[in-house]
Amino acid sequence: MPEKIYVKDGKLIISDNPIIPFIEGDGTGPDIWRATRKVVDAAVEKAYGGRRSIEWKEILAGEKAFHLTGKWLPEETVDAIKEHIIAIKGPLTTPIGGGFRSINVTLRQELDLYACVRPVKWIPGVPSPVVHPEHVDVVIFRENTEDIYAGIEWEAESEDAKKARQFLNIEMSCNVPEDAGIGVKYISKAASERLMRKALKYAIENGRKSVTIVHKGNIMKYTEGSFKNWCYALAKSEFAGKIVTEEELPSCGSNVPEGKIIVKDRISDNMFQQLLLRPSEYDVIVTPNLNGDYLSDAAAAQVGGLGMAPGGNIGDYIALFEATHGTAPKYAGLDKVNPGSLILSAVMMLEYMGWKEAASLITEGLAKAISQKTVTYDLARQMEGAREVTTSEFARAIIESIT
Repeated sequence: MPEKIYVKDGKLIISDNPIIPFIEGDGTGPDIWRATRKVVDAAVEKAYGGRRSIEWKEILAGEKAFHLTGKWLPEETVDAIKEHIIAIKGPLTTPIGGGFRSINVTLRQELDLYACVRPVKWIPGVPSPVVHPEHVDVVIFRENTEDIYAGIEWEAESEDAKKARQFLNIEMSCNVPEDAGIGVKYISKAASERLMRKALKYAIENGRKSVTIVHKGNIMKYTEGSFKNWCYALAKSEFAGKIVTEEELPSCGSNVPEGKIIVKDRISDNMFQQLLLRPSEYDVIVTPNLNGDYLSDAAAAQVGGLGMAPGGNIGDYIALFEATHGTAPKYAGLDKVNPGSLILSAVMMLEYMGWKEAASLITEGLAKAISQKTVTYDLARQMEGAREVTTSEFARAIIESIT
């Protein structure tokens, strides 16, 4: 009998037949979702011998929702994710410039999914532009609700921009030009602390060695500089027996004490090149919204691109896992694109559920298909001797490895 996931005494209660909502997505979303669903179902069947299964429940967002309901993001969709706790989605359309607000951002804010978690690790055989992609194994915790992505901005020469400019120039002695669009960047103590707390808990539970706070606090002293300070303070007050800061290392003989996690920080632009040149020195990264956006994409580029990059938006309990790339509308319905990002996001989802056996089967099956050079066009064009297959054929290759 299918059952909803619920929270009891601070823990997720998940039956052997949970109901999990899905949004198939726009553009290539339906293609990669069909592939992902088949792979997940096969892995769950194999791992648990039919004792466990997922009851999939479609919910609407994006173009399909607009065509059927007249709304890009129906209230029922948000309510369904709240009700069922865990969900998964394909990519959704967001026009640049005018039009409706980003559905992805709206979902994160409406559901208070404050941590965008992006694990980045190389799968052997995947083409990479760097010499040693095997050195990349990071998990990025990006703050998801604040910073300049909060969406507080006014168009240049609008009445609202005029009011904001007058206040800033007259009351705050700023010098904002008349033809400027204006946006607000804010970072709060509470949001910074809960992100750092989640990152440190993850590092402890998964045997990670370091947590790096990434910020531009040398310039934005009262937003990103405060983010750094609040993260350090949280680490020292709540995890005192489990961490050591980089500044404290000299007193420890420059060696990290056994069983402790080192907490350090890096300026964001420096971190960008560090991630390229010395990735093995970084493990868990915690950072404000914009920094996390470009760092996670840059890290993904080192291991094969966004087609191989999973992601999850996670709050205290509610979690929405997603493909991290765009909709690629020119390939819609062609059964062509790489479903790896959504498949690996489903792996994250299964791990979050505690179904690690099924998650491992998918990871191993994906790695085997790639090692055999049975891949979609994006990887095939970079691999000598590869056999190019469709989206659904790639999923079938993974399933054959699983079963």
